[in-house]
Amino acid sequence: MAPLVDEFKQHDDCFETLVCVTGQHREMLDQVLDLFQIVPDYDLNIMQPNQDLYDVTSKVLLGMRDVLKKASPDIVFVHGDTTTSMASALAAFYQQIPVAHVEAGLRTGNIYSPWPEEMNRSITGRIAIYNFAPTKCSKRNLLKENVSENTIVVTGNTVIDALHWVVDKIASDTSLQDSLQKEIELLGYDTNRLIDRRMVLITGHRRENFGDGFLNICHAIKGLAEKYPNVDFVYPMHLNPNVRKPVLEIIGYSTPNVFLIEPLQYLQFVFLMEKSYLVLTDSGGVQEEAPGLGKPVLVMRNTTERPEAVEAGTVLLVGANEDKIEKSVSKLLEDYGHYEKMSKAVNPYGDGKACKRIVNYLMRI
Repeated sequence: MAPLVDEFKQHDDCFETLVCVTGQHREMLDQVLDLFQIVPDYDLNIMQPNQDLYDVTSKVLLGMRDVLKKASPDIVFVHGDTTTSMASALAAFYQQIPVAHVEAGLRTGNIYSPWPEEMNRSITGRIAIYNFAPTKCSKRNLLKENVSENTIVVTGNTVIDALHWVVDKIASDTSLQDSLQKEIELLGYDTNRLIDRRMVLITGHRRENFGDGFLNICHAIKGLAEKYPNVDFVYPMHLNPNVRKPVLEIIGYSTPNVFLIEPLQYLQFVFLMEKSYLVLTDSGGVQEEAPGLGKPVLVMRNTTERPEAVEAGTVLLVGANEDKIEKSVSKLLEDYGHYEKMSKAVNPYGDGKACKRIVNYLMRI
C-alpha cells in the first residue's frame, strides 16, 4: 500500500489521506514505513506474544471501530489477504463505510489453502464496494461470485509499483548498495561469494506448511545443499517458532553452503533477490516480485491464488514435497534452457502503474 499512499498524497487537493496500521507484523512494518517515509495517523499496535487468530481478529475489529468513528472516512482501503484487511473491512461494514479492496479477486477455491488467507480474501471481497483486481483472471473470479462488473477495475498489482520504486532507488545510489551489502554480511551472508557461485534464495512461513510440510521442506534444502556444494542456499528465517524449530533442528548451521540468517528488511530482501539465481518460497507476494526481476520461482504450496504466474511460466508449484522440490531445483540449476524459459517469461502482474490507475478511477467517480 505504500506507493498508493504516496500517489494519493500527490493529489492532496482532491483527497485527505489518513493511514492506519495495526502492527500485525511489527518488525516488518516499521522498516517499510521508514523506507517509504510514511507516518501513520493511527497505530493499533495489536501484537502480543503467543496470540492466535481469534486475538488478532478481535483486536483489529475493536481497534478499527474506534478509529473509524474518529476519522469518519468516506472510503476505507484495505489490501490483499491479511487478517488485518478482513477485520478492517468488517469494521467498516458495521459502520456502513464503503470498502475498497486492493489486490482483489485472487482465489484458489480451497478455503483452507492458503489458510487463513483464502477466506480473508473472500470475506473482504464480499464486503468491498470497489474492487481493484491485479489481472483479468482476478476479475473473472469476482464476476463468477456475482460481483458487479462496474465495480471492478483491472489495475495491475501495487506490489510491482513498490518493487520498481525500490529497484530504482538501489540502482541510483552506490553508497546504498555498499550499505546493503554490509548489512546483509552482518546478518550472516557475504554477497561477494556470488562472483563465481549461484544463490538460491528461500522464504517460508505459511501456516498450512507447519508440521510435516516444514519437515519435508527442510530435508529438501539440506539434500540440495549437499548435492550442490558450489551453490549457496540463503534462508532468512521467519520469527515464528513453528518455522525456526524445524529449520534449526534439521538444517542447522553445520552445512557450509546453507546460510540461515535473520529476517531481512524489504530493501535488503529486494537487493538479495536481485542477486539470486532462483527463488524457493511459499510467499504470495514473492510470486509477483521475483519474476519482475527475471528470477524463476518455485512455490512450496499445493495451490496458488496467483494462477496467472503458473500459466505465464514464471512460477512452478512444487508443494511441500521433498522429492518434487529437489527435482525442480535441480532442473533449474542443471538445465539452462529450462531456466532461461522461466526467467524470460513475461510477468503478468503489471507495469508499475497500478496506483495511478486506482487514483485516476476515484477521481472520475
